[in-house]
Amino acid sequence: MSIELLSAFVAFAFVSSITPGPNNLMLMASGANFGFQRTIPHMLGIGIGFTFMIVLVGAGLMTLFDLYPISYTILKAGSVIYLLWLAWKIAHASEPGSGKTDGTPMTFLQAAAFQWVNPKAWAMALTAISVYAPSRDMGAVIIVAVIFGFVNLPSVSVWTVLGQKIRVILTNPARLRSFNVTMALLLVATLFPVIYG
Repeated sequence: MSIELLSAFVAFAFVSSITPGPNNLMLMASGANFGFQRTIPHMLGIGIGFTFMIVLVGAGLMTLFDLYPISYTILKAGSVIYLLWLAWKIAHASEPGSGKTDGTPMTFLQAAAFQWVNPKAWAMALTAISVYAPSRDMGAVIIVAVIFGFVNLPSVSVWTVLGQKIRVILTNPARLRSFNVTMALLLVATLFPVIYG
């Protein structure tokens, strides 16, 4: 990979990682509801899970979509249903210290598995492999995955910090509820390009 192509790829990885999407909105909500430390497994699950996803996409999943286009349609439908369920969970998250058990941060494995139903993650992975490792040579795929992982983790962590900083404002249960409902609605809004695009 030339310096020019590497620079373009790092810029793509940064912009696609730091812009709003399901992962970042959920991290912001988690930072606000649970704080930075309790959200670390969620952040690591995204970073490592997405890196692993890129490797598997480059290793052959793109070919599966080419051979069986219906598989991509099924994936999109499942993604939409799952994101709607997550939006509902965010909207109904309980406030810190409320004693309710339904409000817990996402675990490492849940966040890693979430990448497989996250439409933005799929778009990022497919674009990264198509544009920056078009030969699908395993060496190039691994380089793309590792670089994306190194750029992705600090980028998504910014959203957790932002949520944690907002937490100071959200000490009132009504404000926290409004924040959670807003985050849920924004998460649903990320589905419009998937459904209508």
